[in-house]
Amino acid sequence: MPAPEKSLLAALQSGLPSVLPQFLVKQRWFGGKARTIRSVEVLDVVPFCPNGLRSWFTLVRVDYANGPAETYHLPLIEVSRTPPPQDSAPTLRTYQQDSEEILLRDAVSDQEFLGHLLDAIAQGVLLRGVKGELRAVPSRALGSMWQLSQGRLQSSVINAEQSNSSVIYEKRLVLKLFRRVEEGLNPDLEIGSFLTEHTSFRNVPALAGHLEYAGDGAGTTSLGLLQAFVANQGDAWQFTLRALAEYYAKARQTGRLATDGNPAKPILWLSEQAIPEVAQQRIGSYLNSAALLGRRTAELHMALSSASTSGRGAQDFAPQPFSEAEQRTVVNSAVNSLISNFDLLRLHKDGMPDPIRREADEVLNLEDRARRRIQLLLQLKPTAMLTRIHGDYHLGQVLFTGSDFVIIDFEGEPARPLEERRRKRSPLQDVAGMMRSFHYAAWSSLLDHSADPSLSLRDWAGYWQKWVSVAFLKAYREVAGRSCFIPAGREELAVLLDVYVLEKAIYELGYELNNRPSWVGIPLDGISQLLRNRE
Repeated sequence: MPAPEKSLLAALQSGLPSVLPQFLVKQRWFGGKARTIRSVEVLDVVPFCPNGLRSWFTLVRVDYANGPAETYHLPLIEVSRTPPPQDSAPTLRTYQQDSEEILLRDAVSDQEFLGHLLDAIAQGVLLRGVKGELRAVPSRALGSMWQLSQGRLQSSVINAEQSNSSVIYEKRLVLKLFRRVEEGLNPDLEIGSFLTEHTSFRNVPALAGHLEYAGDGAGTTSLGLLQAFVANQGDAWQFTLRALAEYYAKARQTGRLATDGNPAKPILWLSEQAIPEVAQQRIGSYLNSAALLGRRTAELHMALSSASTSGRGAQDFAPQPFSEAEQRTVVNSAVNSLISNFDLLRLHKDGMPDPIRREADEVLNLEDRARRRIQLLLQLKPTAMLTRIHGDYHLGQVLFTGSDFVIIDFEGEPARPLEERRRKRSPLQDVAGMMRSFHYAAWSSLLDHSADPSLSLRDWAGYWQKWVSVAFLKAYREVAGRSCFIPAGREELAVLLDVYVLEKAIYELGYELNNRPSWVGIPLDGISQLLRNRE
């Protein structure tokens, strides 16, 4: 490495730690905004200088006053080479030993950098850093999507991304750069690779390549993945809200729902019956959409459970028994969440509006019942197997193409440790997540109408949520059939579904109390629905 380049790398390693804290808190993908940064350490700097471009991939460790440290992936580019954008993106100012100023910004906003990065993936480039190396790796499928000989693709950054940064290349490819990283294989990359290369399931974006970092003497860290672009009309959440707007417009014209219009039977029981004609008339074509989503979800789970015990991917994807140890893990986690989030509810309930406070009191009175419901899992001897799952499944993780659904974002819940996200679980956890998402869609559409004292739309919301969940679960069970992850007995299925739906609603309760107090009525209603008048 030439002496000037070594000097520059040393300047970045020594100069960045003092200026990074102020820079990081301005980035939408930085997850430590609410924490006090104690120090920042530059773990490695990897030069990326095609055609004289002055840019670097950096890995930085952020230590906080409290709690665990985090590692972030930060590509940087020298501003003097590429003028800063008109929106005045945050810049970093540091100095070389000769006091020459170096002005940097996030490279993801730079067209030239993004173009060269796509080229690097297609060519399988290896870049040496101070301590390790960065590998750009194409997949076998990339050549069918785009080739270097076809010319450079223009790029545009997706501004809606939160925890990562995503770039679209002319509606041909999508590059997702992971920002908060840790050593190991990111599930989004791992599952995308398995589904693309080892299964026939095609309702996911095909994997086109990836970026990874390997430190000297250490394992690899996933830095990003390249996927096929999926033409779409938005995500399934937006599609669902549009359908709900039409549904509520009809409901207002119809008036109050009859008291016997919404059966009290559990969704599992209803999924074993024919859906009434009146429900199909009231809800319309969205029932068919929910059923299609149920089928695609079952097909996904069947694909993820398709690895044999001795074939490719056996260690990471072969189904495994639902052991007593795993049962205890699920129960202990759910009970701990119940205790902490109900304590949080007690702390905040007195400041809530009267109707929500009354509902909070009612839910708090159900705490022992909730604990008993969760602990029913310990009385089972599960027949269902555990497999890899999506892990953070909801309507926002599904694209609507206009006629079908494509499932995206297999990263799991970003706040959880990587190994926890890669654990095998019951696919019914994904099913429960989508059922809770239907509840959220139905009730979030009414938040803007909270001033209306009429309960008629609340009744219609409950009606829609129930029958849409029935259509989804009915189709899911028909397709999944006797797959290894489906319990052999109805009682086991009922307990598992109840536990996972309840666990998800309790998690949502804590999230809303901490982040969106005005939405707390949605998980309160979900918990109440599941526990009311049932033992």
